[in-house]
Amino acid sequence: MTDVLGVLVIARNGDRTEYYQDPKTYEGSYTESTALGAAESHQLGSFLRSTYMSSSSPSYIADMKTDLVDTHEVHVHAKAGGEGTVIFDSAIALLQGLFPPNPANKIVLANETTVVAPLGGYQYVPIETVEPGNDRSLEPWTDCPAFEQHISNVHSSSEFKAAAKAAGPFFGAVRDYVFGRATTLENAWNIYDYVSTELSHNKTYAHRLPPTLVEQARGFADYHENAIFSDKDVGGIGNLAGRTILHTVLSSLQRIAFNGDPLQFLLIETSYQPFISLFHMLEMTKENPELAGIPDYASALAFELRRGPAPEDRDFIRMKFKNGTSGSFETYHAFGHKSDIAATEFIYRIENYAITSQKQWAAACSSGLDDDWLHIGSQDAISSTVFAILAAVFLLGMFLLSKFVKSARAKVQNNRIRLADDEVSRSHLPQSQYPNYGTLSNNIVAQPASMGEKQRLPL
Repeated sequence: MTDVLGVLVIARNGDRTEYYQDPKTYEGSYTESTALGAAESHQLGSFLRSTYMSSSSPSYIADMKTDLVDTHEVHVHAKAGGEGTVIFDSAIALLQGLFPPNPANKIVLANETTVVAPLGGYQYVPIETVEPGNDRSLEPWTDCPAFEQHISNVHSSSEFKAAAKAAGPFFGAVRDYVFGRATTLENAWNIYDYVSTELSHNKTYAHRLPPTLVEQARGFADYHENAIFSDKDVGGIGNLAGRTILHTVLSSLQRIAFNGDPLQFLLIETSYQPFISLFHMLEMTKENPELAGIPDYASALAFELRRGPAPEDRDFIRMKFKNGTSGSFETYHAFGHKSDIAATEFIYRIENYAITSQKQWAAACSSGLDDDWLHIGSQDAISSTVFAILAAVFLLGMFLLSKFVKSARAKVQNNRIRLADDEVSRSHLPQSQYPNYGTLSNNIVAQPASMGEKQRLPL
């Protein structure tokens, strides 16, 4: 029997139309899926099915229902920001390959009529979209001042300036093929995305583009994106994309390990950025420098939770990566290990860098903080300090406001006469013109209020 208890898969979306990202903020433009992208994601879904749901596979998850999806065992998250529409479409296509239509997906009604789901038993797997406004786990880099400062720091570094100078000949050669787009190393992602998209979908453009230009564009884009979405410090702001998704990775692996939880397969459909950060955070790029770049469309990174061989009673994690639609999974190791890493060690070495809440994300993205404050261990102290300052300002404001109101009321009351049936201000009438209200029924005559004192007459 196989020793795979469950798996978490991070998958990149399939092919799409051009997608522009602002080089300074990484705010994205509109894009949409293509039939090629759907086919790529469907192919990936079929591959994952053959890997984890085929009894002949060494990675078969034995206790998982594989013919008809059990939505307690399978969960799907899809990024909604940025390329969100494309990513959602890619998740749908992947799931069509993972759980293809099955005639057994049917129901027998009370009148004994059998109804098969459309399209020969299409299986509808729920997808949880991750909206950046509510959950920053899949797109933490936008609207983040600290990350924008990180981008600026990368672009102003001496290393980057040297690379930009060396790239000058390429950007001069490619200028005639990008039609007004900025030909700078800062804009390398957009240059490559445009060239590669046109090369795939525009026959005239493909015939005119000189050889090697797309490969050079890819090389400079890899350099740029690797510099932006990584950091020398594991807990640095450059690794933000990995730090936010890491919480989902760790919590899901713990759920899979727990016998009382039915979860066995989690799919996270997202964009390319978290791949780069995770490869660096897990030190996979040290032994495999080819991972320091943009993964191809429909790439997949799998975290398999495996039970150790007898008499071992521990769980281990094996990481596999498949770059694009060609080839198969290749096994990679974290933190310099030469084999699978114990789940306890894996969690221990990385969990302190995970960003687990919107509050922690906001703290990490705050501008004007020292690098040391960007680590997750300092967030509670930061939040407490900010809260204390805001509370003090609020209380001081409330105290001054109450003093002002009391003073204003005292001044008003000192200049007013309160009567049983009417009220006249002394400031509006001279003494000789005060109306004579006579004597009240209880033989009490109205008197002006004395200074600093309020009197009410009985009715």
